[in-house]
Amino acid sequence: MLELAGIVILGILAQWVAWKLKIPAILPLILIGLLVGPIATLFTEDGAKLIQPIWNGREGLFPGESLFYFVSLAISIILFEGGLTLRRSEVLNVGPVIIKLITIGVVVTFFGAGLAAHFIFDLSWPIAFLFSSLIIVTGPTVITPILRNIPLKKDVSAVLKWEGILIDPIGALIAVLVFEFIRAGAGEEFTFTALIEFGKIVLFGLTFGFTFAHALAFAIKRKIIPHYLLNVVTLASVLGVFVLSDIFAHESGLLSVVIMGLVLGNINLPNINEILYFKESLSVLLISILFILLAANINIEDLKLIYNWKAVLLFSVVAFLIRPLGVFLSAMQSGLKTNEKLFISWVGPRGIVAAGIASLFGLKLYKVGIPAAEYITPLVFMIVLGTVLLNATTARLFAKIVGVFLKKSDGILIIGGSKISRLIAVYLKDNGRHVVLVDNNRNNINKAKDLGLEAIESNIYGGELKDNIELSDVGYLMALTANSDINKYAINKFRNQFGEHGSFRLITPEEMEDPRNNPQEGLFSHTDDYYKLIGLAEKYPGIQEIKIKDQKHYKNLIDITKEDKDIIPLFIKGADKKIRIISSYSEEINQIDEDSTLAYIGKPIDIEEVK
Repeated sequence: MLELAGIVILGILAQWVAWKLKIPAILPLILIGLLVGPIATLFTEDGAKLIQPIWNGREGLFPGESLFYFVSLAISIILFEGGLTLRRSEVLNVGPVIIKLITIGVVVTFFGAGLAAHFIFDLSWPIAFLFSSLIIVTGPTVITPILRNIPLKKDVSAVLKWEGILIDPIGALIAVLVFEFIRAGAGEEFTFTALIEFGKIVLFGLTFGFTFAHALAFAIKRKIIPHYLLNVVTLASVLGVFVLSDIFAHESGLLSVVIMGLVLGNINLPNINEILYFKESLSVLLISILFILLAANINIEDLKLIYNWKAVLLFSVVAFLIRPLGVFLSAMQSGLKTNEKLFISWVGPRGIVAAGIASLFGLKLYKVGIPAAEYITPLVFMIVLGTVLLNATTARLFAKIVGVFLKKSDGILIIGGSKISRLIAVYLKDNGRHVVLVDNNRNNINKAKDLGLEAIESNIYGGELKDNIELSDVGYLMALTANSDINKYAINKFRNQFGEHGSFRLITPEEMEDPRNNPQEGLFSHTDDYYKLIGLAEKYPGIQEIKIKDQKHYKNLIDITKEDKDIIPLFIKGADKKIRIISSYSEEINQIDEDSTLAYIGKPIDIEEVK
């Protein structure tokens, strides 16, 4: 009982440490597992592990076959969640570079790493290509923490983010297919019988995954499943499909759950986000337990297999030759500059799916006597730990060296997607600013996208925005919702991450009544709240501009906006086209350059009236 509780506690502690240090969770998880597992045998009195998943094959926390069963079920849930994240529309929208990375890049990694493993470690071709298929995957769980605090050009962040998201299920699917082909042969390798067995695995995997995904979608749409049971029924369905598929075709379960996730993720389900959030939470717990167990289950003898120059050579070939080759081939004739390609080549940490599936496949193949199967787990763990350590410690420095590190973050994040938010966002975008709208109202998001704006459907009370590496160039925050509590919450929550140069919100009706309550983060005017802004947006649907002669002229303009309820000042655009946000302390803006412009919403101002 102590060991089981210890695994859960250590796993959650590792997740907290990863969050605190802003590093991928897989790093402390595997290090803790190695410390309480094989490394512990070097300093314990009896040479035993502090946590012993299997001992002598029959004893330990998971005696006999139970560890295989637990790992299989856990990986099935993780792979199902990975499949859910792959949306067909997203693949089509991300651009040619990312599509090439998950096609050409995958082919280069698969054949390049396979050849390297075969010739460096003298592995058989099947085992060498199983290794290469397992290290295809990067994954958002390792990319996001590394890049979260590195201000990068949006295109570079987007490439790395979407490669990680899309390659997760694709890499897992390739690894499953290679494993099934080897497993089907079970020593016979490329015989006709092995090919038939492999065909059965693919057939049942595809059939069960596709069929049960549509069956579950039908039950959800017809509300056959009550809302409070939705998540647990989905979980039970995934486990049921995994086991049932395995009964009909041994080892086809993993393929079934990947296909089930892919299909469900591309069906228009009303509750798909709830299912995904639940699976993400469950995956965090399973990953925390799983990787401590898997790392602890490695023996010192396994580590000694890769404690040589061959491992260093293989790692160097994978990280410094194959990865750049895949990136540069994929980015040919793209808009990416050479320094951007170099940075993308440098950042390629392998992720949780690679390590998890490698352990499962290594254990299974070793058990049935496939030669050299014992190399799979330590080699993949070596690549995972090496790439994560390399990128976590050097990505920021390398970004500065190659010149992709943004020295200033002038992007603007707007909370709220109403008409006034969209008008302001369009104006800022037309004036060269990176603008992102956030709203949990899908209708507002769709309207924003129709205007060509970048918009994210998200709830600010969740954690999605903090993990969005494409917002790394954002330095200004504007909260423009109708709800003053949401505006205040957004400022408090995201001020440090997205409001480096300024965090602003609309004032409340109470603050508008008394000038002494004028908040420092107040937006635009102390006499106008959301309802006045939205009223003017309906009456005058556009942003007006008027030239400013000097500081006195600007003050006179502000006085006019205070007297006329049909005019609200928004921004000052300098002669250099730089835009400054007007706060409710608008008179305090000084150093008005010649040829500056006042941007406002409302009726046209008569230039002759302004002295």
